[in-house]
Amino acid sequence: MATRLYLVDGTFELFRAHYGAARDGRTPGPFDAVAGIVRSVTQLLSRHGATHVAVAFDHVIESFRNDLFAGYKSGEGIDPVLRAQFEPAEAAMTALGVVMWPMVEFEADDAIATAAARFGGEAEIVIASPDKDLMQCVRGTHVTTWDRIRDRHFDDAAVREKFGVGPASIPDFLALVGDTSDGIPGLPKWGEKSAAAVLARWVHLDAIPDDHADWDCTVRGAPGLAATLREQRENALLYRTLATLRTDVPLAETHLDALRWTSADLAALEGVAEACNDPGLLARVPAPRF
Repeated sequence: MATRLYLVDGTFELFRAHYGAARDGRTPGPFDAVAGIVRSVTQLLSRHGATHVAVAFDHVIESFRNDLFAGYKSGEGIDPVLRAQFEPAEAAMTALGVVMWPMVEFEADDAIATAAARFGGEAEIVIASPDKDLMQCVRGTHVTTWDRIRDRHFDDAAVREKFGVGPASIPDFLALVGDTSDGIPGLPKWGEKSAAAVLARWVHLDAIPDDHADWDCTVRGAPGLAATLREQRENALLYRTLATLRTDVPLAETHLDALRWTSADLAALEGVAEACNDPGLLARVPAPRF
């Protein structure tokens, strides 16, 4: 059986736990987000038997992309209660004994994309996140994403079914339709159906002809869409750059075995359990694996 490497979007897990409390009608507590990600990663180790795990965080929300586009997402407006849990969450992952990547210049998604590219030839990669940005990392059936909320896995075929384009076209797709969660506005008039139609034919923005008369695929509103792309192609290429994940993040781990989980620091984890008001935490951590 091939080694399976789980790459966890830690920032998503923090937001999920924090705002999940609000959706449940509770006031999010000062350690709800930390408790949530600790439960999530512990489940990977125990219930799913994960042997190789890494968790990536946005140590700061801003990245090099903010220098490229003023409208790109930033830390402005984040609930201070949530923001204060970023560093404790990183410390909790260290106590749990998993590899942890806190990103500053790059983003958590870039670290995950780098790891998927680096280790995809040695292991089956499962990217634990529903983020559509990360679907550009999918390769066949051996690099997939996993939406744990809906328990849905996305391989190449599933990405094509959902978006109408393959993983390689996801940055181009997001450049055209926009991605509000990242502050990418997209182009006026372009929607998911029109973007899928042209990218299914030409794959990348650069190859789409300026003149709609040269489009040999059926697209509703083609004259207006072509005019918009012609006039704003430079913007579209910038948006694609913003949406394209980097695979050159200088991660310290160069060998798959460096991502193997062996044991938790139980003394440090006791403090985490106390802060999270989770007395049963240590009992859920698997026995050391050496």
